[in-house]
Amino acid sequence: MKHLHRTASLGVALALFTALTPALADGTATVGGLVNKGPVNVNKGPVNKGLVGVGRIPAAQRDKFGETFGSGSGMSIDTSGWTHDAAGYKGSLWLLPDRGYNVAGTTDYRPRLNTIGIEFNPVAPGAAPATGQEQTGVKATLADSMLLTDDKGADATGLDPLSDVRAAAGDLPMLPAATNGKLALDNEAIVRLPDGSMFISDEYGPNIYRFSGEGRLMSATQPPAALVPMRKGTPNFSSDNPGPGAAEPDPKDPETGRQNNQGLEGMAMTPDGKFLIAVLQSATRQDGGDSPATRQNTRALVYDASDLAHLKLAHEYVVPLPVFKDAKGKTKVAAQSEIVALSDTSFLMLARDSGNGQGVKGDTSLYREISIVDVSTATDIAGTDFDKDKPVAPKGVLDPSVTPAKMTPFIDINDNAQLGRFGLHNGAPNDHDNLSEKWEAMSLASVLDPKLPDDYFLFVANDNDFLTQDGFQVGAPYKADDGADVDTMFLVYQVTLPGLGKK
Repeated sequence: MKHLHRTASLGVALALFTALTPALADGTATVGGLVNKGPVNVNKGPVNKGLVGVGRIPAAQRDKFGETFGSGSGMSIDTSGWTHDAAGYKGSLWLLPDRGYNVAGTTDYRPRLNTIGIEFNPVAPGAAPATGQEQTGVKATLADSMLLTDDKGADATGLDPLSDVRAAAGDLPMLPAATNGKLALDNEAIVRLPDGSMFISDEYGPNIYRFSGEGRLMSATQPPAALVPMRKGTPNFSSDNPGPGAAEPDPKDPETGRQNNQGLEGMAMTPDGKFLIAVLQSATRQDGGDSPATRQNTRALVYDASDLAHLKLAHEYVVPLPVFKDAKGKTKVAAQSEIVALSDTSFLMLARDSGNGQGVKGDTSLYREISIVDVSTATDIAGTDFDKDKPVAPKGVLDPSVTPAKMTPFIDINDNAQLGRFGLHNGAPNDHDNLSEKWEAMSLASVLDPKLPDDYFLFVANDNDFLTQDGFQVGAPYKADDGADVDTMFLVYQVTLPGLGKK
């Protein structure tokens, strides 16, 4: 999500949540009510052992096209190449940027995918890195960059699709198009498939795209009609972020469908490869998404992925986003930023506040948390009138016939006790070691320890909005406002996820 004006199963639900209670019989320590470190009984369910590594890519890094690298809007670790030896862990991951540096409006930035080499030497859970080594445990190196193109091999663009629509043709549905005729993409999440192709979700559509391993569009999936943004009764994919010299859409906001900049922010494949789950960043306009205080009831779409070229909506659920109070006591709803599927009925979900962190004016984030979402007892609304013109939560009030998903807190990213071990903090001073505003990417890799078969490293990365004092994109240099130099960062947690990927 952009602020342009500075703006497989884990089993039954009981097993899923038992380990998250503040006190455990085996003496496991807790931080902020979350299981955090100490002895682990893998039969008790998911456990967060805490932060075990941190790393950075400098804000001024350039990619192979000579443009400013940045932005972790989506991430996928190459688990097939993940190795461990006496020197530590090695592997690579794909990091997906969104639509480029566009604080003053969108630009003709070419969408791309970056390959990152990873060398990782974790500290033991609860331990502190050696002095001077606090943020060196993750060595992340830009290895390659690949452009994403349309189905004809032509460049795509980050420009706002103000009013243009590419007509449906062949297997492709109608698609967002910029005024220059290019396919408009605002990439947010990635799933890399065993054959090298990939699913990428976007904000504009909000669509799910499948690209070849070479970055060429192969197919596209539109969401149910209730999520398609409509203006004056017509599909209009603008996010109200016009490019240079362009006028705003009329009206500014969609009347129904996804809110501006609130598309399919999170997406993940289930461990068995059978289902693809995508989650809208916040509620649709008709479901309360027209107000920051009522946008709570978003939707999770579960697609049958047996035919990769033709995803079929199998299930759909209402997911209640977390609610918190801001510094003035006003109720706010945290936006969903990424998911990691644990099974076809459960997933990790990262949600956060906005406007706080390094690079923006506010210094203290009030909510950045990863929760476990369980949809096993939620009402399946796929194919119902809620997918057409009936609101599921008018003015933010959930229809009484619908049971929402259950959500349990798992990892508090803002936990200063954890951050402090690595020289980081949440809050003043708003300096290089204060977490940046947007944490939007997650992926899992095995600990590869036969003694800990259910342990994984959860990599979390930020979207740094390409904020640097030495920037270059779309043929021109730039400097971010207020002297901001925001690195791309990785936080790595060690977690226990019993039964992940097992039938």
